[in-house]
Amino acid sequence: MSRPQPRYRVIRQYLLDRIESGEFPVDHQIPPEKTLAETFAVSRMTAHKAIRDLVQEGYLWRHPGIGTFVADRRSESPLVEINNIADEVRARGNAYRSRVLTLETIIADDEIAMRMGVRIGNRLFHTRLIHLEDEVPIQLENRYVNPQWVPDYLKADFERHTPNEILVAACPISAMEHVVEALLADPETARHLGIDPAAPCLGVRRRTWSGEHLISYAHLLHPGDRYRLRSTAHHP
Repeated sequence: MSRPQPRYRVIRQYLLDRIESGEFPVDHQIPPEKTLAETFAVSRMTAHKAIRDLVQEGYLWRHPGIGTFVADRRSESPLVEINNIADEVRARGNAYRSRVLTLETIIADDEIAMRMGVRIGNRLFHTRLIHLEDEVPIQLENRYVNPQWVPDYLKADFERHTPNEILVAACPISAMEHVVEALLADPETARHLGIDPAAPCLGVRRRTWSGEHLISYAHLLHPGDRYRLRSTAHHP
């Protein structure tokens, strides 16, 4: 005979089932420890342990003096930093993988030349990748790189290394520019991201410099319901 589950795990599963079913949506306040303890005929310490575990796993968040609420578990990136998306995914305890769509050399047209700060007709490297978290697409990365500063970019193994890792290894990033926009994906992008074309997306246009050199321009598209950006400012 199997041993019965510890009572705190029963409470944990009760809460988790309601979170995953949507009965307890994001920012919903869960029952307090006292109520859970009475419902399951356990001590408040047992109820506290169940809640604490879910807080540590990112399913819940506490508002001191008010209560405990369902957390938004969408993938998140800091807006004011350039982090490696593979590291972000793994830090959340999930599996990362990428799928390469395009790997080529192009001739800059007027729009890309303007964004990259080069002359029309200059040669640029171009890559498109899908970044996946637990096999779910979370970002379509469309990137242009100046070969003058990263000459071996297209020789890299993009199955093992992200463009971010490759660029940082070649040219330490000293400055960046972000433009964030809400938009709808075109049919091809929607297909790659596995979303409805009418679903909202979060777009980020990012330019990065190493010293005085503009080395890369990227357009990053995220399904709006799977991703968010965070910005924190500190004032003296």
